[in-house]
Amino acid sequence: MKTTLTAMAAVLALSTAAFAEDKVTIEFAYPYSHLFDVTYEKILPKFYAQHPNIEVKMRATYESYEDGTNTILREAVAGNLPDVTMQGLNRQAILVEKGIAKSLEPFIAKEADFAKDGYHKAMLDLGTFGGQVHGLPFSVSLPVGYYNMEVMEKAGITDVSQLPKTWDEVVEVCGKLREAGVKNPMFWGWNITGNWFLQALMWSQDKPTVEGADFTLDEPEGLTALNTMNDLFDGCEMQNLEWKAALASFASGEIGMMYWSTSAVGAVERSMGDFTLMTNEYPGLVEGGPKGLPAGGNSAMLVSASDDPAVLDAAWKWLKFITSGEGAADVARTTGYMPPNQAANEIILKDFYDQNPAKATAVRQLPLLREWQAYPGDNGLAATQVIYDALEGIVTGEYDDMEELQEELTEEVQDLLPSSS
Repeated sequence: MKTTLTAMAAVLALSTAAFAEDKVTIEFAYPYSHLFDVTYEKILPKFYAQHPNIEVKMRATYESYEDGTNTILREAVAGNLPDVTMQGLNRQAILVEKGIAKSLEPFIAKEADFAKDGYHKAMLDLGTFGGQVHGLPFSVSLPVGYYNMEVMEKAGITDVSQLPKTWDEVVEVCGKLREAGVKNPMFWGWNITGNWFLQALMWSQDKPTVEGADFTLDEPEGLTALNTMNDLFDGCEMQNLEWKAALASFASGEIGMMYWSTSAVGAVERSMGDFTLMTNEYPGLVEGGPKGLPAGGNSAMLVSASDDPAVLDAAWKWLKFITSGEGAADVARTTGYMPPNQAANEIILKDFYDQNPAKATAVRQLPLLREWQAYPGDNGLAATQVIYDALEGIVTGEYDDMEELQEELTEEVQDLLPSSS
């Protein structure tokens, strides 16, 4: 008997050793820890239950999408790339153009019934370049309005139907809230990544911010966008808060109206004080609302420098898991993002939005979805920063002549973009 047990122990020891040798470790990097840490905490146990031989090592999170892209570009030069990276939807192209992101077509070709996992064409198109899928979208967001209804009541607003529908109405409500003693009635997310809110004002007029290699801010829609921002910041006496401070201030009940990505709904709900939160459609320049809005969010890309088939297979399994089925559904459950996955939205989340109305606003706005544009060429990130600095100048009062700013900003950004001739 003792001999038998000893033999069994030896077999188990060998099996355990073999199991350890077979374990594959992949490295993964993503942005915005305050939004997504809780998401991956939900996803990882489900992934490990299906793939016990794969370990996902999390790298330090990116501060923003721009930081994520800059980090990957540096790591590609240094030879220190992760296996999978999450990148802003508007930052995928540069990694494809530089040969850093791998085509997912060889992996997709080996999958049986890939479309049945929820990957419909509209989703795949978001990460398709040159006819090849390079990124699988993980989350999609749209800008929405957040409202503290106890604060809004001070302006006589007690029902969702009374919430402002235009930016002029927002300024009007700001005045009423200030009269009622609210020190900071509104925050408008000018500093959100990728000049997203400038593009929101342009798309609201059905105008792209970039056409080919041309920066279109010099057109009438550009001046309307700048004037709208100036009117909002001045009329609401908006404080120049760093975006994390703005979210924290709203969650603590200090701000009545916040215009931001739907992505933060989950984070706000987890940290908010004792007040009634409502979200509502993004206001427009006119009563009818925006004509379009840019799709925010991020995409999973395979950037592994490994030539080990086991590592690449493990990276694909992780990438596929987080963008499909239960993995994608956890995005909606833990954030305010919409999973761009048909199965997650139509099957797994069938009753979710009825039970979570604050997260349903962006879904109602889906017909408005337009491209979140990147500035073309190698200086795209520099152009983003130039625009960021100019928008901050409007907030701080450094710029008050919008026609002059329009001219200067257009010239500076256009000089950074490739020649259109």
